[in-house]
Amino acid sequence: MSRIFGTDGVRGIANTELTSQLAYNLGRSGAFVLTDGAHKPKIIVGMDTRVSGDMLEAALVAGILSVGAEAICLGVVPTPAVAYLTRKYGADAGVVISASHNPVEYNGIKFFDSKGFKLSDELEDTIQAVIENDFKGVPSPIAGDLGKKTVKCSGVEDYIEFAKSTISGDLKGLKIALDCANGASYITSVRAARELGAEVLVINNDPDGININKDCGSTHIEHLMAFVKENHCDLGLAFDGDADRCLAVDEKGNFINGDFMIAICAKHLKDTGKLTKDTVVVTVMSNLGLDIAMNQENITTVKTIVGDRYVLEKMKEEGYSLGGEQSGHLIFLDFNTTGDGLVSGIQLATVIKETGKPLSELAAMMTELPQVLVNATVPNDKKNIHETDSEIIEEIKKIEEKLNGCGRVLIRPSGTEPLVRVMLEGKVQNELNEMAHALAKLIEEKANR
Repeated sequence: MSRIFGTDGVRGIANTELTSQLAYNLGRSGAFVLTDGAHKPKIIVGMDTRVSGDMLEAALVAGILSVGAEAICLGVVPTPAVAYLTRKYGADAGVVISASHNPVEYNGIKFFDSKGFKLSDELEDTIQAVIENDFKGVPSPIAGDLGKKTVKCSGVEDYIEFAKSTISGDLKGLKIALDCANGASYITSVRAARELGAEVLVINNDPDGININKDCGSTHIEHLMAFVKENHCDLGLAFDGDADRCLAVDEKGNFINGDFMIAICAKHLKDTGKLTKDTVVVTVMSNLGLDIAMNQENITTVKTIVGDRYVLEKMKEEGYSLGGEQSGHLIFLDFNTTGDGLVSGIQLATVIKETGKPLSELAAMMTELPQVLVNATVPNDKKNIHETDSEIIEEIKKIEEKLNGCGRVLIRPSGTEPLVRVMLEGKVQNELNEMAHALAKLIEEKANR
């Protein structure tokens, strides 16, 4: 069996790739691996609004119960709620059934450990190995030793109270538009913002099982951009299906991506003495404009490879409090152990409230440099050719000299497809287009000879 875990748990088309059998196996193996030695272990289970969630939850929970663990089912809640409530309820692990921003036909299963952190590659491999070994050594208790399922209805309320507690004031006086993507935040984000005193307008908060992420939410932010402008809101917040990411819109209807959100929040935290080590952790895909803006504020940027789990690993290792991705995965480690769209949105709104400045003015601290991304199709065994071929190396050097310290070249091999991604960043869009396509063409030609 090839590796079933991807960068964010196990994901696939529900009922063909992600089957009930696989969900049962993951529940059984995950419960065994993550609760080994715990007395009558407890596992938190949450899901988003996909129609396939009920089917997969039933199978997953059956697997958990089959090894004698208890399953505490929260129903529809955001992914970060499971991370937080796993800790709050003293559970041994947490599981989320969600495919995040993907279309409705997909679903996924991702685990959190007892401290609310996503699993390491090693733990995921252990879970898979137990399945591959046909559950050798895994107990099959009977009678009173079997696990029980409990439905806990207070999870939504407990998470809302937590999210509200991440600020000391309120959001009175702000008019906020929310796009809930017909997903897991359709209750929590609306109630939290209203209970904090904001005037809240909502779109896409009527899930029917099949409309999650459909032309809405963070993957289709153009609808919120128009809505904010039409309704004269102070800001808009768009979530993805499981609400671990959040993107914003300013009062003029302009898109505010994760890089801008990180910059704004980092500056405010530093100004209030709350930014640990005056450092933020971002990925190599963050815009160079963020580096420039942070440098002007005497804030250090630390870079990781792409993926919020790698941002989090670096934050944990070095003790940093803020990190994230351009895509809207922001991690405020003082509050939660994963990307949390609601907390991110509340933090951003708080900066507006406390500074008295509109979001467009706050965002003006950063100028986004043009980026061009071109894919080059290459054989899987030639994905590092840009590091070994002298002609390609020389061409990259020439481009970097042309950019003259005001841009960069980033070549990133795809982890799932036979291609490398050529990204150029700089000041002049048409020049970047020309150079990026020429470099991608050269890589393709050399790699496919």
